[in-house]
Amino acid sequence: MRNVILTVMNPDYPKMIREARVYDVARETPLDRLPELSRRLDNAVWLKREDLQPVFSYKLRGAYNLMASLPAERRARGVITASAGNHAQGVALAAQKMGVPALIVMPKTTPEIKVAAVRRLGADILLHGNTYDEASDHAHKLAGERSLTYVPPYDHPLVIAGQGTVAMEILRQHPAPIEVIFVPVGGGGLIAGVAAYVKSVSPKTRIIGVESDEAPTLHAAMRAGRRVVLEHIGIFVDGAAVRQIGEETFRVARELVDGVLLVSNDEVCAAIKDIFEDTRSIAEPAGALALAGLKQYVTATGARGQELVAIFSGANVNFDRLRHIAELAELGEQREALLGVTIPERPGSFRRFCEALGARAITEFNYRYADPRVAHVFAGVRIRHGIEEKNQLIETLRHEGYEVADFSADEMAKMHVRYMVGGHGRGVENERLYRFEFPERAGALLHFLTEMGSRWNISLFHYRNHGAAYGRVLMGMQVPPGDQREFDAFLKGLGMSHAEETRNPAYQMFLR
Repeated sequence: MRNVILTVMNPDYPKMIREARVYDVARETPLDRLPELSRRLDNAVWLKREDLQPVFSYKLRGAYNLMASLPAERRARGVITASAGNHAQGVALAAQKMGVPALIVMPKTTPEIKVAAVRRLGADILLHGNTYDEASDHAHKLAGERSLTYVPPYDHPLVIAGQGTVAMEILRQHPAPIEVIFVPVGGGGLIAGVAAYVKSVSPKTRIIGVESDEAPTLHAAMRAGRRVVLEHIGIFVDGAAVRQIGEETFRVARELVDGVLLVSNDEVCAAIKDIFEDTRSIAEPAGALALAGLKQYVTATGARGQELVAIFSGANVNFDRLRHIAELAELGEQREALLGVTIPERPGSFRRFCEALGARAITEFNYRYADPRVAHVFAGVRIRHGIEEKNQLIETLRHEGYEVADFSADEMAKMHVRYMVGGHGRGVENERLYRFEFPERAGALLHFLTEMGSRWNISLFHYRNHGAAYGRVLMGMQVPPGDQREFDAFLKGLGMSHAEETRNPAYQMFLR
């Protein structure tokens, strides 16, 4: 690791974890049983409450353990790191506790709430670049120029040992055998530390990593048998959005981790709701990964009567993200179905459609007149018994003669179309539809429009702020067939994540 002078050869992780210096600043967090979720899943579900750390995340443990191990002269020169989230706060608090100068390099896209949290802890902040990678490269450069020690977020034995103290506490707090411990995975520091300790003390306890299906860094590495760099990662579970698993963390995980589960954004949001209902605490998306994986595991295996532990890793969530989380939670629990239904455009059709739905609550109902023969309705319907009830409802509607499209898992429909139902684009020629991820910074849209110039007309535009570092934009552009090659080159040159949605059935039904 560049600019980290502490080399640990052949680390003895169980010993290092037992000797880790974390409790000067971190606290031993409780292991809480979730009564309602335990009842629903017919298993004993336990939550390791790392949200109750002083910085609301486990990241403090690893940062402090490494910094406490530095020679006095290195600490006096100061430390530096790059982070847009929990690691930044962990380094800042550790530095405050030790009286060590700290410089945190954060991307310009970092939400102000996180910048303010680090500033309150007394660290100096430098905003640089628009991505974590750009901030990290600059931090490493400054570390060399100023003789500062870089504090890595996960890929160092002392950081891994600090995070591993979470496992030491779990086994002390739950002396009875534990079948599975579920661990969220980003760069791998937490799961490496947990696995190293648990397997040395309770080898029969399974360790299962849980990742977002939009950032499967460990899952991809396990399948390939080597570390891989993901070409694209999603932005929703930002606290665990890493393109490549750490080198040392992968070495440990490959040897000791029993499996990796991938969960959707909907499942994460449902787990956030479960945590709230049992604890009245609000997890950040990364903080709920482990519980989402636990629930998926129970459903897939039919496990009953087991002792299952999930690590609640963090609670640094922006308040303005809660609206979006709440919207997706019902879908993640299979408690809501989003349907596109074609009905006759004549008096009484809505009433007959509602009769076909039966005694179910309608969560939303969007429609606008567009055709004298048929009407397209975008409907949200409350369901109680999961995917089986949804499929039965769709079959019933089709039996009644309705054309039905299921949009419950359609990202574009959930993020954009449900808010745009209101009219088709009549006479719009050569329209191409794309989803973009725009950096949430001043001038991002202007940059896009400047690059595009006056070559193509924008025929559709929808954007909602979800409190993340990136905004999600749906955009239609009129691109004549002869411009296709030039247009593709324009998209590639933007360097923005994008996906074409021209053939999406929700677009065809409601907006085309």
